[in-house]
Amino acid sequence: MKHKRGFNPLNRMASHRKALHRNMVTSLFSKERIRTTKAKALEVRRTAERMITRAKEDSVHNRRIVSSRLYDEGIVAKLFTDIAVRMKDRNGGYTRIIKLGERKGDAAEVVILELVDYKLETGDDKKKSKKKDEKKPKKGK
Repeated sequence: MKHKRGFNPLNRMASHRKALHRNMVTSLFSKERIRTTKAKALEVRRTAERMITRAKEDSVHNRRIVSSRLYDEGIVAKLFTDIAVRMKDRNGGYTRIIKLGERKGDAAEVVILELVDYKLETGDDKKKSKKKDEKKPKKGK
């Protein structure tokens, strides 16, 4: 039974687990979409959502707390100026988990962890620009 177990230790030492959380949250905020296992995604989601909630109120205290848990100061700035502003009207649930299936080697469940307002960039814009380039008349004989 899982009574009174606060979190999933992911079979790692405390220092390794802390580094894993820091790296994955930094990647999530920089790319806004990461691919990982379900167990890691569920744990990283907790950390990321707490940081976004902190970032919604931009104060020196909140910036110091968030920057003590993230590696990159540029990502901290992006979190406070871009991500938190987009999530201002939401009362939680800033991330979503999309199941992809099982990994071939060890049958671990693989998921995509992304921010809710993430927009997938399609290749349509690139195709249109290439077509325009092709239609330009060539200087010939």
